[in-house]
Amino acid sequence: MNPGGTPLPGASAAQPTLHLVDASLYVFRAWHSMPDEFRDAHGWPTNAVHGFARFLLDLLERERPRHVAVAFDEALDSCFRNRLYPAYKANREPAPEELRRQFSHCKALCAALGLAVLADHDYEADDLIGSALLRARPAGYRGVIVSADKDLSQLLGEHDEQWDYARAQRWGADGVKARHGVHAHQIADYLALTGDAVDNIPGVSGVGAKTAAVLLAHFGSLDALLARVDEVAFLRLRRAAQVANRLREQREHALLWRQLTAIACDAPLGYDGPVAGRGEADAEMLDALCATLRFGPMTRRRLRVAAGLEAGNGGGDAHPSSIPA
Repeated sequence: MNPGGTPLPGASAAQPTLHLVDASLYVFRAWHSMPDEFRDAHGWPTNAVHGFARFLLDLLERERPRHVAVAFDEALDSCFRNRLYPAYKANREPAPEELRRQFSHCKALCAALGLAVLADHDYEADDLIGSALLRARPAGYRGVIVSADKDLSQLLGEHDEQWDYARAQRWGADGVKARHGVHAHQIADYLALTGDAVDNIPGVSGVGAKTAAVLLAHFGSLDALLARVDEVAFLRLRRAAQVANRLREQREHALLWRQLTAIACDAPLGYDGPVAGRGEADAEMLDALCATLRFGPMTRRRLRVAAGLEAGNGGGDAHPSSIPA
């Protein structure tokens, strides 16, 4: 893990990078942390949009990415996982209309800046990020996943990074075990065993984080664990026989939980080609959004510079799409 927020030492400068932003995480953070004093031209709250715009501008100005996609959660209650398990995320309160409107504004802002927006009624943002990364790899791209969500660590390959932007921490696949006790490719199995209270996934009763880590260290995967469940009773594990019995009894549930925790990498993407490039900004749309959302002159200028509609200080901030790859 790199606590400085700079790219990991192993990252190749020659390897092209696809930035994948978990937008919903940062919209929710802004909704909960920004003061409720911002209003649009119609009197609706805009604190989440203002906070998200600040984050997005910081990211674009710092990284100047040529290839970037911003993923949003539209499948709040229509995801394929809800069909598999109707109680999936049923513990969450529906987003209020004040927040739903701001999600729409955040998506529109990204589109106006020429950024690829990923959203789907059947797939969640994690699935869209995974699908984009899987498509990009054969073309030689590495991924930088901008999110603190532990679920996304299962996507990390040899050259990829995950970036907790707020805490300025980056880690690759090798850093996942230090954070979660299991390897990157074991995250979905780990969450199937322990459960995930945030998503209302029960897990296997009696199997906590330490037990799950020991089981996966020994067996390697959930499939191997279930196939060799009779061996569990002989492990140096607290209440090993009881754990073995629960795994036998809850085998089908464990496999169902894994269907919920595994990121689907077959989601439809709204662009052709291996990666999402920076498109042309929509100046009219951007100006209309700035007026509606009542952005101040400094934010408006930063947005126009980020969009390539104005030159930055000294005229040196060319739009990334105009920079040769």
